[in-house]
Amino acid sequence: MNELRGERLQVMLSPEELAAVDDFRFKHRMPTRAAAVREMLKLGLAAIGIDAKAGVKSSDYGVFDRGPSGHVDES
Repeated sequence: MNELRGERLQVMLSPEELAAVDDFRFKHRMPTRAAAVREMLKLGLAAIGIDAKAGVKSSDYGVFDRGPSGHVDES
C-alpha cells in the first residue's frame, strides 16, 4: 500500500487516553501507535457514516469549498 503521509499531527493525550490507544494497538496487533490512531479514526468516521477508505481526500470533508488543486475556489 503506497500512501503519502506528508502531514504530521501532534496530539496531547492524558495517561488514560494513551493507555486506551495502547490497549487498542496491542489487542489488534498493530505495529505502531500511529497505525492504531489511524485505524481508530477510520472506525470513528465509519460509525458516523463517513467512508474513510484509501483514496478519499481530507478536503472532501472540509468546511470550505475547494477547487480541483485543493486551493480555495475563487469563481
